[in-house]
Amino acid sequence: MDTPHPLSEAVAEYIYRLRVEKGSSEHTAMAYETDLTMFAEFLAGQGVVRWDEVKAAQIRKYVAMMTTNGLAKSTIARRLSCYRSFYEHLIREGTATQNAARFISLPKQQKRVPSFYFQEEMKGLLESVNGTDVLNLRDRALLEFIYATGVRVSECVSLNIKDINLEEGFALVLGKGAKERYVLIGDAAVEAIKAYLHKRKNAGSDDPLFLNHRGGRLTDRSVRRVLHQRIEECAKLRQVSPHALRHSFATHLLDGGADLRVVQELLGHASLSSTQIYTHTSRERLVQVYQASHPRA
Repeated sequence: MDTPHPLSEAVAEYIYRLRVEKGSSEHTAMAYETDLTMFAEFLAGQGVVRWDEVKAAQIRKYVAMMTTNGLAKSTIARRLSCYRSFYEHLIREGTATQNAARFISLPKQQKRVPSFYFQEEMKGLLESVNGTDVLNLRDRALLEFIYATGVRVSECVSLNIKDINLEEGFALVLGKGAKERYVLIGDAAVEAIKAYLHKRKNAGSDDPLFLNHRGGRLTDRSVRRVLHQRIEECAKLRQVSPHALRHSFATHLLDGGADLRVVQELLGHASLSSTQIYTHTSRERLVQVYQASHPRA
């Protein structure tokens, strides 16, 4: 049996810490594991056997190779952030004395306006789901809830019934980094959830809030399928991802005059800069209204 490379052993330990101690999502842990494993393989090819041997020049060489291979700036930036976090772990563990990745600047990225639905589009999508059987009621409740709260899909599908308070109109969600936060549930979403829970079976406090047709917990992929199907059934709507409902939530709050820091808190953003991208959508809305309304636009 081949002996594991020393670089790989440190990666395995770090990923274990992410999963068990940090409470990181499986998606994040797998992404970090892939990024670090590829980096370790590159370094091993350079003759490196210990992480504290790595020089900034070697990391720059790896970044240049990723750039030559056509990787997006966002991917390269994500990997460098991963390496920085990994080195902070190594320093805490005493297996490295400095963070070599800190000397590498993150690639400048062009900020893109996030995809979202305008208010009229969102209203049309929600009102098109109007059946009275349990699956139609579930889909209406699901879409109303995501739009009303702005939660991530992973946060939504992990909720149990006991995590929501329909009388007071709020829910307690577990976000990134195992951080809890309260989100508000509007009246339309409250009524949709009540109708769904009244219709379905197995609605105990410890049961998942949203179930699939077999009675199991709804998954991220299932939510994507639900949204895709409902958009297909709603004429003239463009296809978007479930995350676009979160974008729509933030955009419509800001368009309505909400304070940026309030939106930051509701979204669960650690940094205000993550929320500021939604201010661009208001300008895009102005352009659309202007072009549709001005006689010489």
